[in-house]
Amino acid sequence: MQKNFIVAIDGTAGSGKSTTARGVAKTLEFFYLNTGAMYRAMTYKIIKEKIDIKNIKALRQLLNQTTIEFKLGRDSKSFVLLDNCDVTKHIRTRSVDAMVSLVSAIPAVREKLVKEQRRMSQNRNIVVEGRDIGSVVFPNADLKFFLDCSLEKRASRRKKELDEKGDKITSETIESNLSERDQIDSTRDISPLKRVPDAIYLDTSDLTIEQEIKFVVDMIMKKLGSK
Repeated sequence: MQKNFIVAIDGTAGSGKSTTARGVAKTLEFFYLNTGAMYRAMTYKIIKEKIDIKNIKALRQLLNQTTIEFKLGRDSKSFVLLDNCDVTKHIRTRSVDAMVSLVSAIPAVREKLVKEQRRMSQNRNIVVEGRDIGSVVFPNADLKFFLDCSLEKRASRRKKELDEKGDKITSETIESNLSERDQIDSTRDISPLKRVPDAIYLDTSDLTIEQEIKFVVDMIMKKLGSK
């Protein structure tokens, strides 16, 4: 198999892109890069350090003192390391949920993390997922996908995830949060969420995760076979 094959998966929050990307990477033994987790880690640190996101000087200083890496554990489970500390669970809290889209819209943050994402992709086959992968981070990716899903189904998936963690929140609140994130992500000036013309569109509303993974894997294998 060729090296430096890049698969870009973008999509709305809760559309299944993270689980799909992780499953595809495991199936094909590609490196999996969750850019959303990087923005969440940065958001978690901003909250923890009580940094005012309007204070660009303090923000840049924090960025310069921050490292984000991924560690692969058993069963291909990916762990997020922030300054060499495992923050995988900490970045999935409601406080991070509420602020991550605002942090992601800050030019200095995107500049720093996009540079890191490109560095991590060097000399490896990789599945990258996020919101601006096919449009900004890797516009020349070998294959691009855009995953979408109905708001109701996304909220249902998110509620199930939170319920399993013992974090009780109403479906209405989750829908409102997701809708707000969609609005911020798609209308921000810097790297907005959008489907690029050469991305393959996949509506995951009525698909199982297994079906989503199979669809993407099949398309990748077809692409690789044509090279």
